[in-house]
Amino acid sequence: MKRVLCIVVWLALVTPATASDIAAICTQKGGRTASGETFSPEKLTAAHRTLPFGTMVRVTNLRNGRTVVVRINDRGPFNKGRVIDITPAAAKELSFSGLAPVTLTVVESVH
Repeated sequence: MKRVLCIVVWLALVTPATASDIAAICTQKGGRTASGETFSPEKLTAAHRTLPFGTMVRVTNLRNGRTVVVRINDRGPFNKGRVIDITPAAAKELSFSGLAPVTLTVVESVH
C-alpha cells in the first residue's frame, strides 16, 4: 500500500497539470495575500484555489500565445469560470486587460 501511495504522489509531481479556463487581473490595493506576503502588483504572482503556495505555473494566453510563469501566493479566484487571478504585471506580459482564455501548466511543484 505504501508503495502504491508513493507512486501516485510521484506521478502527481512529475506529470504536468493543465487546466484551460479564464484568467482575471487581481485589482487588490495593498494588503496581504493568503500566504502572508504583501500584495505587490508589479510581481509575477497569482491566486489559485487549490495549488500549494510557491507553485510555479506557466500561464498561456490562448488569444495570442504569449506566456508568463507566475508563483502562486494567494487564494482565489472566487468567481465561477475563472481559474486564476494574476497580477497586473503578469497580465501585461500576457498582453491582456480584463479577462482572457488561458491554459495553466504547473512547471514546478512545491513538495
